[in-house]
Amino acid sequence: MNEQENDSEEMRARHATRRTDGGDEPKQAVKRVEPAIRRVEDADLHRADAADAGEADGPDAAEDHDADPLDGEGTNWEVLREVRESFRAGDVEGPFETPTDAFLAESFFDFSYLDGGREVERYWVNEPFAYVAVMFDDDAKEYRYHVVEPTLDGFERYVREDLVTLLRHALMYIDLGAEENAASREEAFMNEAADLIREHAATVDPGTLHKVLYYLRRDFIHYGAIDAVMRDRAIEDISCDGTDVPVYVYHREYRDLRTNVSFGKRALTSFTVRLAQQAGKQLSVSNPLVDASLPDGSRLQLTMGGDVSTRGANFTIRKFADIPYTPVDLAGWNTFSLEQMAYFWLAIENNRSLVFAGGTGSGKTTSMNAVSFFIPPSSKVVTIEDTREIDLPHENWIQSVTRSSASGEGRGEVSMYNLLQAALRQRPEYLLVGEIRTEQKVALTFFQAMGTGHTAYTTIHADSIETVLSRLQNPPLSIPTQMLQDLDIVSVQRQTFIGDRRVRRNAGVYELGVAEDDPDEIAVNRVFEWDPTDDTHRELADSNVLAEIAHDRGWSDEELAAEIERRERVLAYLLDSGVSGYRAIAGTIHMYAKDPDYVIERLDAGALDPAALGEHVPLPEGFVEVEAPDRPPAPVASEAEAEIWNDLVREADRERRSVEVEPESEAASDGGEDDVNSLFDDHDDEERR
Repeated sequence: MNEQENDSEEMRARHATRRTDGGDEPKQAVKRVEPAIRRVEDADLHRADAADAGEADGPDAAEDHDADPLDGEGTNWEVLREVRESFRAGDVEGPFETPTDAFLAESFFDFSYLDGGREVERYWVNEPFAYVAVMFDDDAKEYRYHVVEPTLDGFERYVREDLVTLLRHALMYIDLGAEENAASREEAFMNEAADLIREHAATVDPGTLHKVLYYLRRDFIHYGAIDAVMRDRAIEDISCDGTDVPVYVYHREYRDLRTNVSFGKRALTSFTVRLAQQAGKQLSVSNPLVDASLPDGSRLQLTMGGDVSTRGANFTIRKFADIPYTPVDLAGWNTFSLEQMAYFWLAIENNRSLVFAGGTGSGKTTSMNAVSFFIPPSSKVVTIEDTREIDLPHENWIQSVTRSSASGEGRGEVSMYNLLQAALRQRPEYLLVGEIRTEQKVALTFFQAMGTGHTAYTTIHADSIETVLSRLQNPPLSIPTQMLQDLDIVSVQRQTFIGDRRVRRNAGVYELGVAEDDPDEIAVNRVFEWDPTDDTHRELADSNVLAEIAHDRGWSDEELAAEIERRERVLAYLLDSGVSGYRAIAGTIHMYAKDPDYVIERLDAGALDPAALGEHVPLPEGFVEVEAPDRPPAPVASEAEAEIWNDLVREADRERRSVEVEPESEAASDGGEDDVNSLFDDHDDEERR
């Protein structure tokens, strides 16, 4: 569910991006400076001191502006003013005072990355603490992805590390009870962190406390060094290929980009183990490969370094869209035409089965999820997946996910075949299977379900209708021709280029049936085709599926055409009016299923209110607001421990105010983010003991 058209103007609005030079290419050549990779080191995983931040036109210039220390020209001043506005607007969580302008100017961000090329685009991913800068290297002729987070000097790293130790012990004693969830965990963490900071670091500058709390929250609650990337909605895939190798991302607009984040050996091993634990899995020497889903639904593949991965541990994350894309989204990106969407709407409402085919990243699952909005709202739906990707705006929906064995002997495993057998006993009207791969019994059961009257949808890896039929008819699937004839529609998706833009398009829509001259052969009717010369979708032949529906409903040809036109009008209204809300679109489609005349009458009168129609549509999982349980009392440090800590903080604070703290070297550092990552392991070990 992470796929989106990269050439869409709406994508910019979704992601709140902002170009800094007005175009895709740099306007002038820049001297190539190899950007430093922000490595997550084994010994010291923290940012270097930013004493020289903004040297070119940076914070030192503030001395000339008594009225406003941040009144300067250039990227750095613009960013810092945005930071100030965010703090002043009260958008920042935490019990601390707003940092002074002088603090922001002197020690908030390190802008030296601007020397490494021209900034093409910049946008916040976690305002005011983390933003992304897309840089262009003129010599290498490539774009790069730079994550910018607050810089920590030596004193701030010292405060952070001590608070990590205190938090690790304090959080062990918190019991969230049976209602534990992400919201309750984060609330408990924030309360505990705020209490510890108030108790032990009251004399520290508020700006420092804001920065330290950001890193504590990032590392304890979220995704550590890649948290900013995980928050970027323009990113589809995140790949770490091994030790000391830059993390790469797939950006919806700029495609494959090298980032300024990498991991040392121990840090990468620790981080992959932590990701596995967040996904509820165990990564070990005996189980070096893990496929799982992260809490946000993103698909995760992990490999432990060693025999099976000679460059060290690696991981790949395929991000999960926050809100599923809708039929209107796909029509707006021209993945499908409005006419095609109206065709799918009528076919799905009338129980025609459908398979989406295509290569990796072509938009198969996204398209299947989007057209599933057309399933009547009260129909019973059962979905079966290896990893959770499908999200439907339906309440009468059973969501099933496979489970791997907890032992090496297969005990406790729940396979897709097991779930498919169970689903047929659950009497679904619509059955959605995430993907058909190589298991024959899964494929046979799926097509048997079609033959027994169930409407079924799935995806398959194939790049043409010929490849689809070949894969299904030949080993290992070997589906009999008579069973394949129960499949109504095949939609072939493709990832391709229009000029230099990578786009996703429906290459063709095909209907299957029985050949007139040979009942044992499959007849293929190509209804729609994409024309790459002008990027349009054209109808090539009359639809046999729609003709069958018209016959079943007792419609004339004129009535069938009118029904298609009415549905096109509704979709066109939602698209042209800029209605993009998940619930608003689902609510309008559902209301049309219940009372189409009402929707058309309101549309003709200019009184159609999609937002009101969507008020009762359920949100996807993860968007339901849950009230966190009361936080249990935190353990209290002894008076002796508290006094020692306060003495250390006061002494270090005096030292910081009197002299400039030099950045610590890697050799002198001990612990850092590697230790933070390992806290989760220590916590689990303590619970087991």
